[in-house]
Amino acid sequence: MELLIKNGTVVDFSKSFNGDIYIRDGIIEEIGTNLKKSCETIDAKGKTVMPAFIDLHSHFRDPGLTYKEDIESGSKAAVRGGYTTVNLMGNTKPVCSNMDIVRYVEEKADKLGLVKANQTVSITRDLEGKDISHLEDLDDSVKCISDDGKGVCSSENMLKAMKIAKKRNWVVMSHAEDMEVSYISTRLSENLMTVRDLELAKFTGAHLHLCHVSTKEAIKAIKNAKDEGYDITCEVTPHHICLTGEDRYKVNPPLREEEDRQKLIKAIKDGYVDAIGTDHAPHTKEDKKNGACGISGIETSFSICYTELVKKENISLKKLSEIMSKTPAEILKLKKGKIEPGYDGDVVILDLETKYKVDHNDFLSKGKNTCFDGMELYGVVLKTIKKGKVVYNI
Repeated sequence: MELLIKNGTVVDFSKSFNGDIYIRDGIIEEIGTNLKKSCETIDAKGKTVMPAFIDLHSHFRDPGLTYKEDIESGSKAAVRGGYTTVNLMGNTKPVCSNMDIVRYVEEKADKLGLVKANQTVSITRDLEGKDISHLEDLDDSVKCISDDGKGVCSSENMLKAMKIAKKRNWVVMSHAEDMEVSYISTRLSENLMTVRDLELAKFTGAHLHLCHVSTKEAIKAIKNAKDEGYDITCEVTPHHICLTGEDRYKVNPPLREEEDRQKLIKAIKDGYVDAIGTDHAPHTKEDKKNGACGISGIETSFSICYTELVKKENISLKKLSEIMSKTPAEILKLKKGKIEPGYDGDVVILDLETKYKVDHNDFLSKGKNTCFDGMELYGVVLKTIKKGKVVYNI
């Protein structure tokens, strides 16, 4: 299979040029100008071509909660948002605490063929915070472990898990929430757990990834640990860099204050943020009424980040590509996220000039829960291409 994309403005973390991309057998074989090939051709003149996006933090609710989302609806939502790779959290039903569920999710996604799905395994069995013995039974295909949705309250268990992760070369993804104090202060809860997990990572040498960082204190602690040279990465969400006010919309961690938002943006500018994690968390209307935390965010993520970070904050498009594609690929150890020969032919074609209004009724996700409804954004995903095959076309 061959595909030639011509005349686009090609942008990744390190370059921007007007030219062409030739993909053969799913791999980028050649980039340049005036390439001539006898194959399917897409004229991207006047459009921007970037590496497809990689989401380190998403919830597809399959198995067990498929009334909220399933692999098919989640995959369709992802490619509509320009994503061809998703890292799925384990808080399904049953919880992903074994290889059977890992294989179920990843094989189902592979068969559908829209996105590459990496299934994260829970740190503690069934997210109960106690038993980590199942970690010894996991095979080498596992990349990440996380109790996302809950903080691991036991420091001893987190320490033991990090030691195992260090040996197995896994990423430990921390949902930094000390639930013993969450009811007193969600800010204190996040900050306490962030510091604890950073200290455990320093002690063990494990790769710690801090999920959905939201406070100025947490990002400061992360910056300090990074400056000291420890194996630390972190993500921020589109909603935390765009919105403020805890009562505005129910997410966990909550939307913070303007000073927090500005500190997160500054951390992006200063190179301390490694990824945009959507924390795509689809819920039914009834579940949201009953207090469920979360936002269906994978379809609007790029547009929000482009509008807020590039258009308003003057962050370069190359920097945005770095934290939405290149570095997430490196964290997952994938040959994706760059427009270079030898890398996977996963790209997205964008219209950066057209403004559109978010309408939750248009979402391909089953989850219509968004606080961005009616907001006007720039950055329309026109086509998403996975390994040289168009998997979304507007």
